[in-house]
Amino acid sequence: MLAYLQLEGSPFEVGQALGRFGAAALQGYAARSPAWATVMRWRGHAAVAAMAELVRARQPAIWQELQGLAAGLGLPAEDVFLWNCRGDVWAMAPDGCTTVQLPATTPGATPVVAHNEDGDPAFLGHCAIAQIAVTGGARFASFVYPGSLPGHTFATTDSGLVMTVNNLRTLEVGLGLPRMVVTRALLDAAGVDAALEQLGAMPRAGGFHLTLAQAGLPCITSVEFSDAVLSVQTVERPAVHANHMVHAAMANRPQIVTGSSGHRQLRGEDLLRQHEGEAIDPLDILFDQGDARYPIYRDRADDSDHENTMATASFELGAAHVDWVVRTGGRRETSFRMRDALRL
Repeated sequence: MLAYLQLEGSPFEVGQALGRFGAAALQGYAARSPAWATVMRWRGHAAVAAMAELVRARQPAIWQELQGLAAGLGLPAEDVFLWNCRGDVWAMAPDGCTTVQLPATTPGATPVVAHNEDGDPAFLGHCAIAQIAVTGGARFASFVYPGSLPGHTFATTDSGLVMTVNNLRTLEVGLGLPRMVVTRALLDAAGVDAALEQLGAMPRAGGFHLTLAQAGLPCITSVEFSDAVLSVQTVERPAVHANHMVHAAMANRPQIVTGSSGHRQLRGEDLLRQHEGEAIDPLDILFDQGDARYPIYRDRADDSDHENTMATASFELGAAHVDWVVRTGGRRETSFRMRDALRL
C-alpha cells in the first residue's frame, strides 16, 4: 500500500526525485480528476502569481524543490505550483484527517500523537513514507502524496519534532505563502518553540490545524491558523481534532464544516468520554466506524467528502527519541516501524 523512499540532495534534486516517484499517478490523476480541473481554473490568477513571488523571495529552497517536483513529474511548473496551493484557492480540496492527542498527564507517562491521513482515494496505492535529507535543511520522514510537497500530512524530524496536519476549509484567504509551503518550512525547525516562532512570522494564505510535539517534552501543542489568526493551545487532557476550526480564538472565522468533519469530531469526543480515566488506545478511535454514515476510519467508495484513510500513524514521544509506526488498510499490523526519521 505504501512505498518507502530514501532521498538526499539539493532542494531541486529531492523535488525531482519526488516527482519521478509520483509522475505516473499524478499524470493520470490530472487527466481525469474533477479536483485537478477545479484547481486549474486558477491558472494565471493574480493571487496565485503573488503567492509564487512570495515563495521565490521568502522560501527560495522550497521554490527550488517545487521546480524539481515539476521537472520530475513532467508537468508545467505553473500547474504543479497551483496544485500545491489547492487548499488556498479552493476550500473543498479533497484533504481531511483526524488526530488523537494524548498528553502525558501522569508522572512517567509518554505523550502519544496518532493520526488518520485522509485524502483522495485516487491516490491509494501511490503514496509513500519518504526519508528525506535536503542540503541545508533538517533530515525528516513524511507521508507523501504524488505531486505534493512533504509536510502537509504527518512527519517527524531528526530533532525529535512531530507534526501532524489537518485540513481547515477556511473561507478567507490572505496574501501570503501557500499553506503547504508554510508546513514544509516548519520541518526545518529545531523544535516546537522554533516552529511556532517561524509560523507566527510568516505571511499565510490559507489555514491548517497542526499538532506539534517533541521528544523529551511532556506537552502536546494544538495550533489552528488562518491568514489573519494564529491560535496556540496546550493540550492538557486527551483530545481529538477532525479537520475544522474548534479553538475559541477561531470562533468567528468563516469556514465550511462538512458532515464528515463535524460527525468525526463529535464521535471522537464521545469515545474519549467513554474511556475517561482509562488507558486509551488511539486506534480504538481512529479505526472507529460506529457512525456508519460518517465513520472516523474512512474506506467507503461513496464517502461524503470523497476522501479515504490512506494511512494511520502513531507517535510515542520518549525522552530522547520518537518511536512511531504506520499502518494501512485499517489493520493493526504494522506496515512501517520508525525511530525519529529512520526506518527500523
